[in-house]
Amino acid sequence: MSFKITILGSGGALPTNKRGPSAQYIDCINRHLLIDCGEGTQTQLRKFGVQFQKISHIFISHLHGDHFFGLPGLLSTMNLLGRNTGLTIYGPENLHALLNDIFSCGGQQLNFNLNFVLLDFTEEKVLFEDKLICITSFPLKHRIPTCGFKIEEKTKEYSINAEATKKLSIPLKDYPKLKRGENIFLENGKQIDFRSCVIEPKNPRSYAYCSDTYPSDKYLNSIQGVDMLYHEATFTEELSDRAKKTLHSTAKKAAEIAQKANVKKLMLGHLSSRYENSEGHLLEATQIFKDTIVAEDGMVIELL
Repeated sequence: MSFKITILGSGGALPTNKRGPSAQYIDCINRHLLIDCGEGTQTQLRKFGVQFQKISHIFISHLHGDHFFGLPGLLSTMNLLGRNTGLTIYGPENLHALLNDIFSCGGQQLNFNLNFVLLDFTEEKVLFEDKLICITSFPLKHRIPTCGFKIEEKTKEYSINAEATKKLSIPLKDYPKLKRGENIFLENGKQIDFRSCVIEPKNPRSYAYCSDTYPSDKYLNSIQGVDMLYHEATFTEELSDRAKKTLHSTAKKAAEIAQKANVKKLMLGHLSSRYENSEGHLLEATQIFKDTIVAEDGMVIELL
């Protein structure tokens, strides 16, 4: 089953014709998620063919406008189009009050339930978990409380090797044990090693999203070994002083984080509007971490 990331907005605080503010849509094993919701996100969802009424969980990393100004509009549109299924929003405490004020000022009432979950900005926390995936938050280092998010598949069961079980005359009642990785005993007392009857599952996939942050070793454990790391890279190194002052990252520092965390691939984003293209970011990062790409609006990445 698919694990796809659609980049809706890859730019910094100022939108451009090429890059919208931060927003990503994640389809992970038919769990439909939205991370951040900058200005114009609902337009980007339409533009890139996302059925946004399927979204069931929205994660807002922090309350800088380029990460949530699109949320009231998106919720209003969902309402106008007849949404009647609930939606869970994970975000800072003041977000709930902000949305209530916006809708009450206009006399609008949503016809679907909003469930709010407050983020913890002090330590890693599990936000959502079911049989197939787990989503956690972890604190980042920015000017206001900010969280990153990690989405992980859970380890799958083994698959039955039908040819092997038939050859060994394994009864159906023992299949669940084999899938759990347990050895079994036949009626004649013979022990069967489960490894001879199963197919190894694929490694579980994982994705980490590091929104606005100054690079810090404090979140390395939270992103350790993920298949894909999205890390903000607002600036390149010639503006490292400004990055430090505003608690943002450069492409070089993002690559160093990826290297330390032993991730498989790095995706840079949140590029400042002062840059006409991403060539400098890519060159700077790949000198340290070779398997790097730069996010572009409309890009779809599938984790295999």
